[in-house]
Amino acid sequence: MRFAVENVRKTFPGVIALDGVSLDIRPGEVHALVGENGAGKSTLIKIVTGVYRPDDGRLLIDGREVRFASARDAIAAGVSVVHQERNLVPRFSVGENIMIERPPTRRGLIDYRGVHEQARRFLDMIDPSIDTRTEVRRLSVAQMQIVEIAKALSFEAGLLLLDEPTASISGHEAEELFAVLRRLKREGKAIVFVSHKLEEVVGLSDRVTVLRDGKVVIAGEPIGAMDRGRIVAAMIGREERVAEIGDRVLSDEPVLEATGIATSLGHRNVSFTLHKGEILGLYGLVGAGRTELARALIGDARMTAGVLRLKGAPVSIDNVSQAIRKLRIGYISEDRKAEGLILAHPVRSNVAITVWRRIVSGVGLLCRRSETEVAEPLARKLEIRTPSLEQTVGKLSGGNQQKVSLAKWLAAGVEILIIDEPTVGIDIKTKTGIHELIAEITRGGVSVLLISSDMPEMITLADRILVMRNFSIAGSIENNRRYEPMSREIMNLIHGVAAGEGADAMREAANG
Repeated sequence: MRFAVENVRKTFPGVIALDGVSLDIRPGEVHALVGENGAGKSTLIKIVTGVYRPDDGRLLIDGREVRFASARDAIAAGVSVVHQERNLVPRFSVGENIMIERPPTRRGLIDYRGVHEQARRFLDMIDPSIDTRTEVRRLSVAQMQIVEIAKALSFEAGLLLLDEPTASISGHEAEELFAVLRRLKREGKAIVFVSHKLEEVVGLSDRVTVLRDGKVVIAGEPIGAMDRGRIVAAMIGREERVAEIGDRVLSDEPVLEATGIATSLGHRNVSFTLHKGEILGLYGLVGAGRTELARALIGDARMTAGVLRLKGAPVSIDNVSQAIRKLRIGYISEDRKAEGLILAHPVRSNVAITVWRRIVSGVGLLCRRSETEVAEPLARKLEIRTPSLEQTVGKLSGGNQQKVSLAKWLAAGVEILIIDEPTVGIDIKTKTGIHELIAEITRGGVSVLLISSDMPEMITLADRILVMRNFSIAGSIENNRRYEPMSREIMNLIHGVAAGEGADAMREAANG
């Protein structure tokens, strides 16, 4: 299938989202579509998939103009998509979600055995460990993303669009996905790949189109003729800036010590020490137990063995409220929209929510002025871009939403902050800003436990990296911030390669 977008224009009240955008997508290639948040990428994808209709311009399949009145029209025409926003039914099983648009039937009834058999075929392409009979609501965010990808593959469409498909999955799962995409490319499928991770764009794509402010600034150029610097400059209008995190002074003072921790979720013999002002990384494949360990540390799951010490004193964390108010441990969820923020409430309320008990009046009422007094200096310090503190958080960009999440924990005066996937779905320029903010709060003495599936992000930020495998700590690595040797050592631990073997492999690689 050859798909073309010609001079498409789309406006919303007060905003020109797309201004004369053209895109030529050829069979048997991966075409990268990149740009900052707000550049128009998601709007363009929604037009191609029938969610939006263009104000002007046209869509063509194999030279013939097509008009999609709905997403179902696009699916019928051979267009499949993995949207950035999840589109799964939480109480349906994995198999039912994958086959929801065209479940196999038998004598006029849904053949549930067939549903799971067919779903298994597409899920096995990426992650065979997920049970098709598990309810989606019981999956992690990363596992939900894998189900979304399997669902898109199940349509066996001529054009496959993927909007940030690796945002929540680890490098290993991403490589499995890329292997599938390369196979589909060999089979003649046309693929559009949207990602903020430029190492993926360069490694996977054949051509690249760059959008900025709703316009095309690089139009379908061969990826071999590009370099990262040129792509970034086209996206943001200047060269990339590296996060400034190198001037931090690390302390030997332990603030959180775990010894032989086991949990009701399946962790066993987990031991680590987090020091004051340190960024301690937790890296591992999807399902390694990173997020689950974080939830146990804030009292959202039961510890069944071991000792946890806070500033040298043994503590027992019974619930989330105790972790926040008594122990000063905060947690920024990987799913900020569902768990971290109240999207329909204003910025001031979201920032002040962790201190409501402190600022409530004597008669139990919250005062807008008190919330503003808490929120205003933090919004200024973190440079939250909002028309006013009265703006609802749901209308902010992803990067500014994440800044609000950081602000609310700074307002609470936390001493330990667990940050789960801090820059999922955030563009390069904003990602650099978030990295600098995380480094900055540690200069003030806050200790950070960082969970990230983004290997470059982990190596950029973490002072030490704990590698998790099968709900245990596989090893600890001092971070020298040299990407190639660090990434090899991390992957050796993930895959159970012995230290000597890993060192031998690294020497062999260094010697060519």
